[in-house]
Amino acid sequence: MSELSEYIDGLPNISGMEERVADALTEGKQSPVFLGSSGIDFGRVRSACAIALHMHQPLIPAGGGDLRTAEIISNLKYMMDNQHIGDNHNAPVFQWCYKRIGEFTSQLFNEGKQPRAMLEYSGTLLHGLRHMGLHDVIDSLKRVTCDPNYRRGIEWLGCPWGHAVAPSTPVQDYRLHVRAWQHHFAAIFGLQALGRVRGFSPSEMALPNHPDIAYEFVKTLTDCGFQWVLVQEHTVERPENGWGPELKHLPHRLVCTNSKGETASIIAIIKTQGSDTKLVAQMQPYYEAKSLPRWELAGKQVPPLVTQIADGENGGVMMNEFPSRFTDSVRESSGSETPLMNVTEYLEHLFAMGIQEQDFPVLQPILQKRIWDRFKAGDGSEKMAKVIEELKKEDGRFHMEGGSWTNNISWVQGYENLLGPMEKASSLFHEKVLQKNVPSSDKR
Repeated sequence: MSELSEYIDGLPNISGMEERVADALTEGKQSPVFLGSSGIDFGRVRSACAIALHMHQPLIPAGGGDLRTAEIISNLKYMMDNQHIGDNHNAPVFQWCYKRIGEFTSQLFNEGKQPRAMLEYSGTLLHGLRHMGLHDVIDSLKRVTCDPNYRRGIEWLGCPWGHAVAPSTPVQDYRLHVRAWQHHFAAIFGLQALGRVRGFSPSEMALPNHPDIAYEFVKTLTDCGFQWVLVQEHTVERPENGWGPELKHLPHRLVCTNSKGETASIIAIIKTQGSDTKLVAQMQPYYEAKSLPRWELAGKQVPPLVTQIADGENGGVMMNEFPSRFTDSVRESSGSETPLMNVTEYLEHLFAMGIQEQDFPVLQPILQKRIWDRFKAGDGSEKMAKVIEELKKEDGRFHMEGGSWTNNISWVQGYENLLGPMEKASSLFHEKVLQKNVPSSDKR
């Protein structure tokens, strides 16, 4: 399968070859990603842990009075060039943080250990690194992503290209962000590497809870070939009682139904606790997992998987303590009853035991039970809107703004001055381009 160009006319390659990307995803699904090379004796595993590193830098205008002509640069470059301002002196450490997981992984494999890490790098960060000439960072990541000697240790997670937050992003735009990331990732790391991407990490762990938007969110992920999504424990509830998940360290199914009665579902992996980089920086999930026995799932005893994600560069603890904590944990856990595992690897071992997706407990986005108690799926969007308004009047805490890291942040309130123009532009783009099926390769 021929590869994609990383840049076209000086711009990152984020669209135009959707059919080849789709073919790569379809081909990748034909066989397990990690099962054949895992090297972990799942039968003797009592518990396991998974960590993910979220990495992002936005693109910003470089300056000048006219935003239409200002050069677009990475925020990391601005930090590098202005280290005398605020915390910008951290820029060189940030650069190392983006590179070092590749170094740690290859080093530990060469020691005969079993390192594992999941990576989520936004498209804007990847473009920014390349634009800055930081090819060594990309090369370090590419080595552990593509080299058969190392790639079983690294699992990439899909994400929106520009760190778009799902509850406040028009659904048609969110889909474009997801596809743009897949396209860009394939152009950097190769189509075969993209075929191994099965999990998705939503920006800010933000999950829509309006039934129509939540349905479109899950439908986007499944249409784009994703098998599972990472969710924050406070953003989901059990449909039977509205309570939070009970067995948080086992896979679930996120089932979303819209006002028309259509349903979409995807495997959900729960990230517990709130937003705290120390949880990953100090390898808390490993130490929690060590205390857990096997749990029952579908009549079988299976190891629970303690899963955490955190910013991979922010905060002194992550910058300074993670290297030693990670390498020490890998050395201690390798070959033990509590290894580090990546999520897709873990799921493939469960499926090899005969467990199926429909065996996983069901979850839905928070606050939806209160809607379904009054609304019959299929009664339409107008009736649902009335039910939602009634609930808002009865309880000022009821909202349809989605949930995120800790549910104390709204990605809608306070952004009205941005959301209005954004939705208008999105509507025009949808009308002029998407509805008319203008090819993404059209150079107009």
